[in-house]
Amino acid sequence: MSEPEAAKHAEHPLVHSRMARLWLRELPYIIVLVLTLLGVAYTSISHQPLIGFWEFLTLAMGVVCIGTGWLHVQGREARFRMVWTQMLHWIAFLVAMNIVVLSDVQRLLTAPGTGLALLMLLALGTFVAGVHIAWQICILGLIMALAVPAIAWLTSYALFLTLAAAALVGITVTFFWSHSDAGTPKLPARSE
Repeated sequence: MSEPEAAKHAEHPLVHSRMARLWLRELPYIIVLVLTLLGVAYTSISHQPLIGFWEFLTLAMGVVCIGTGWLHVQGREARFRMVWTQMLHWIAFLVAMNIVVLSDVQRLLTAPGTGLALLMLLALGTFVAGVHIAWQICILGLIMALAVPAIAWLTSYALFLTLAAAALVGITVTFFWSHSDAGTPKLPARSE
């Protein structure tokens, strides 16, 4: 084996190790993002607010923020302050979410509107926490915030999108059907 090939093979396990560490470091953000997308999908399909789900995701986001902040902050006093401020931050957003789901407020909002308001509060809380902790959390908050108009758009144009998809499938089937008939040789009629 030549020297460059030996160096390439010797470096290979290190590359996998770095990749594994990267995935493990980003795993909490990926999990929260996947849960958010699942919640968005369910909310847009079922038109239900998923109040408990968004509250759980808020608590999970608080844990992710504290875990991330713990890695970025040095010193016992600074870590204590970070944990305390993050706890207050997320408790404030949980209280705001519970105000949205009060019966008097619920009379003003539809079920999908409640879900969107809860998601928007979660997105705002995530973005603001990210400003103080890490850019990855800011990006997660932005993605959550962009999901709100996406749900509203999908809800408004669901019938149009369904009809357009059906028309596209119909045109595609017709196109392939007509081309498959053109390439098939026809047998001559049998004379008796």
